[in-house]
Amino acid sequence: MDYRDLNLTGSSSPHIRTKDGTGHIMGEVMLAMVPALGFAVYNFGWRALVNTAVSILACCGFEWLYRAAMKKNNTVPDLSAAVTGMLIAFVCPVTIPYWILIIGDCFAIVIVKQLFGGIGKNFLNPALAARAFMLSWAGAMTNWVCPRASVPIWGAVDAATAATPMSYLHANNLAGLTETYSLGDMFVGVIGGSMGEVSALCLLLGGLFLLYRKVITWCIPVSYIGTVAVLTFIFPRGNDPVTWMLYNLLGGGLMLGAFFMATDYVTSPVSKRGQAIFGVGCGLITVFIRYFGSYNEGVCYAILLMNLTVWLIDRNVKPSRFGVTKAAKSKEKEAAAK
Repeated sequence: MDYRDLNLTGSSSPHIRTKDGTGHIMGEVMLAMVPALGFAVYNFGWRALVNTAVSILACCGFEWLYRAAMKKNNTVPDLSAAVTGMLIAFVCPVTIPYWILIIGDCFAIVIVKQLFGGIGKNFLNPALAARAFMLSWAGAMTNWVCPRASVPIWGAVDAATAATPMSYLHANNLAGLTETYSLGDMFVGVIGGSMGEVSALCLLLGGLFLLYRKVITWCIPVSYIGTVAVLTFIFPRGNDPVTWMLYNLLGGGLMLGAFFMATDYVTSPVSKRGQAIFGVGCGLITVFIRYFGSYNEGVCYAILLMNLTVWLIDRNVKPSRFGVTKAAKSKEKEAAAK
């Protein structure tokens, strides 16, 4: 058949397109976080739901105001601001004052996201950058209440405070941790901590949903969690390496960070090999901070630090071009050197 008889359409790349836009993807991410939100309400009361609603509305409001002031198109319907607001609420204690939460939302949307050009152009994860900024109010950001505490929606919080599993791990007190929280409590989430991080079970369900829907790939979560597992098993700070490893995997923000933060499209590498390197780096820094830092949790800063290396990873870890041999690559390098 003569190719001139074919009905061909010329177009620029990408040649494979999908009807699933940004709003659809972000909607699935929010849906994947619903189980963790539901458990947060069960564990801490209705204030967890109010915190999430306030944070989402504030992020969407700040994005709309900034885009309107700069006379740019409205990007609130793509739901990226809503996802950021939901994640910011998740990484805060349920007792966080609303005004601090709103300031964190403003920092995430205006400073980290919009000032660098909006969605697709930020080089840091906005929610984690906001959490790091909000630690300026260290007392409010480390006020952990007991599990199954009914925290009032308005007014002063008089619920009993409790030590989190990470505080026990940081003190190398595995015996005290096992007496306070069982592995079952850790897995289900009947523990103190940031409201959206406590339930490893719900976060795993959400992560598996994202994997099934192909919103994320397995490279970063597996390499991240696997690195933490290997390091904490090889270098335990307790009598039982397996128990020490499991408490490290189920405690803190590891599950939330591995499935919902580190996998952010904009701030993670594009190639699978690069994503594996990124995940290993996150795991190494997380364990290093947990073991040697004054702060008992390392997920937030580990991901932020690795965000800063994404350009370097993408620059040096490139997939092979179809049909290009090693000899052709060496010739290109020699030509570029001249």
